[in-house]
Amino acid sequence: MGGKSSIERLPEPVKKRIQQLLRENRLTLEGLVSTLQTEFPEQAGAGEIPSKSSLHRYSASIKTIVAREREIAVAAEALVGELGENFDSKAGALLAQSVTTLANRCAFDALERTDGGESMEIGDVLDLARAAKTVQEARSLNLRERHAVAEYARKQLLQEQDAKLKAMGNKGGVTDEAKRAIREALGIA
Repeated sequence: MGGKSSIERLPEPVKKRIQQLLRENRLTLEGLVSTLQTEFPEQAGAGEIPSKSSLHRYSASIKTIVAREREIAVAAEALVGELGENFDSKAGALLAQSVTTLANRCAFDALERTDGGESMEIGDVLDLARAAKTVQEARSLNLRERHAVAEYARKQLLQEQDAKLKAMGNKGGVTDEAKRAIREALGIA
């Protein structure tokens, strides 16, 4: 976990524009540098526009991250498909677990490097703390979403049962008193 790349140290508008242009993937590296020099003349005049090699390294790191995310999504979909369960809830749980695993791996890698004589900077520790907090928030959100989905499904089922009871009339000798008892037993208002 060394220092920030030259692109990470750029002003936010420049960094966001670089990320946008990289996502669009329409320009060569020379075209990217030229576009940035045109759109941000102040930074260009100060020599702050990143070089082609910096942009190439940054682009490669973004592509690596995106590829890993795609692999995780494909693996999650395949595993959930094998489990035969609701994809959304299982995928959310699997994604939270994947993020936890990745954050733990980064933390252990950083700790191993300190055993090798490298020191961790306070920024690295803060990054790890933020990652741990984000992982915990993702796990909490996933649990809340699953509870909300379960509650919604329960309400839908009760509405359907109530509608069927109302449509039933007095068929087969089922009295209004029996229907009231059924509604009470099911928790239908």
